[in-house]
Amino acid sequence: METLPNCPKCNSEYVYEDGNLLVCPECAYEWNPTDSVEEEVVIKDVNGNVLKDGDAVTVVKDLKVKGSSSSIKIGTKVKSIRLVPDAADGHDIECKIDGFGAMKLKSSVVKKA
Repeated sequence: METLPNCPKCNSEYVYEDGNLLVCPECAYEWNPTDSVEEEVVIKDVNGNVLKDGDAVTVVKDLKVKGSSSSIKIGTKVKSIRLVPDAADGHDIECKIDGFGAMKLKSSVVKKA
């Protein structure tokens, strides 16, 4: 019996064959095992510019912060961002903001500085 590879998305071992595709029942990811090309996730800012790790961005609208009475104001510059492409909640940028600390932001509320 041949062993099937783990799911490339969630690393589940419960992969099964469906015709010429492999399917993961845990995350519903389907892929062709003969295709060795990996999909590269591209994260873009509000203007469509491609973001990379280490970029500086600017917040384009006021953001309320849970658990705080203050908010992140429009025009706040954030340096050295880190991209998180598989974020389930849509917050695909991790960063540190002066006065707030470590935060997660959505790419739809920032523009490349």
